[in-house]
Amino acid sequence: MKKFSLLLIFSLLLFTACKKDHVDATTTQTLQSSINDMASGLTTIKQIKFNEALYILKTFGVEAEGDVNELKALGQLINGKKVPEILSMADQVAQQNGIEWASTAPPSLGEMNIFGDETAKESDPNDVRASSLSILTQLSGDTGNGPTAMQIVPRLVDNSGNPIAFTGAALETTLEVFSNGVKLSTAKNLMQDNNFRGFNLKFSSLLASKIVDNKIDITVSVKTTAKTFKMSKIGLDVNPSALKVPEVPKTDSTMIVQDPNAVIDPNNPTTPATTGTDPGTVPSQPKQPTADPKNTVSKFLNNVSSQNLKAAFDSSSNPSWGSYESFSNPTSGFGAIKNVSVKNISINGTSTNSSSVNATYDVTDKNGRTTSLKATFGLKNVNGEWKISSYKINP
Repeated sequence: MKKFSLLLIFSLLLFTACKKDHVDATTTQTLQSSINDMASGLTTIKQIKFNEALYILKTFGVEAEGDVNELKALGQLINGKKVPEILSMADQVAQQNGIEWASTAPPSLGEMNIFGDETAKESDPNDVRASSLSILTQLSGDTGNGPTAMQIVPRLVDNSGNPIAFTGAALETTLEVFSNGVKLSTAKNLMQDNNFRGFNLKFSSLLASKIVDNKIDITVSVKTTAKTFKMSKIGLDVNPSALKVPEVPKTDSTMIVQDPNAVIDPNNPTTPATTGTDPGTVPSQPKQPTADPKNTVSKFLNNVSSQNLKAAFDSSSNPSWGSYESFSNPTSGFGAIKNVSVKNISINGTSTNSSSVNATYDVTDKNGRTTSLKATFGLKNVNGEWKISSYKINP
């Protein structure tokens, strides 16, 4: 009997020692097992807050599409972390996303289980019964130059269009922003009741070169236990002067370009000595472009129109256009353009190393839709050639 008792105690100690106190994300199974081990050592309230924290991180702390990919990304994010670290990370993510949640507050999101199913339980605050979704939009932040943001507020409504009253929920709410069919941004939040403040879409977060005709489309979805409600609004006006426009790279005229073949004087290393063949040699000045900057813009638009996108890309040095693959993308890049009809090109201003060119033209996409554009091209001097360094669509 004594031997049996010792064996039982040893087994219990061994079982306790095998329980993990940190996340093991080697596989989905080890992730779930380690999280269960960590939760089992917590009080009931702490277990609920721990599950809420995991849900916050899975929903808002990682960039992934679909539950499986979100779970893998979550595992990578919290691998090796312990409970206090995970709670702290969730606090930061909630604060960054404007979610009214804190690890030290009472439970507020109902039963959260990142591994569980989504069938309605006997008491499920996320099982909100509604007929449809409505969206309210309002421009805001006008400081004299027009609005700088748009407030987007979704509401779950009944058959009569009246807001549904509910509380204590954690409905995953997603905002997607498009222009001319191209997705520009995605944001998520939690709708805990029908006093949800919605999303504050700052125009400065939208790239001007991606906005067609100064209009955007939005789609909002709200996920309840039984159903995902979705609604879109098309053709919402934005303030073009508040959109994000990449700055034209500035050239420091005081910077001295050192000749790589110059001999450095050891007694005065900051001043390069002459090469020795000609003591009177004057450092060469940057090569000045001889071509008209309008020609560069004209060739660029013609190459885009003829789908010679490699030549068009080579005539630019614009960081906001990214790689050639991004530039020529048939959905979100210049590869979506079928034809360009130029109406007018004029120089806005030119200096030694930079130039600004205005162009008016019609763009027809591959779906046959034509849009009239007024754009300003910024150009810079690159080894004696004009290169397009910035692009802005004007109202």
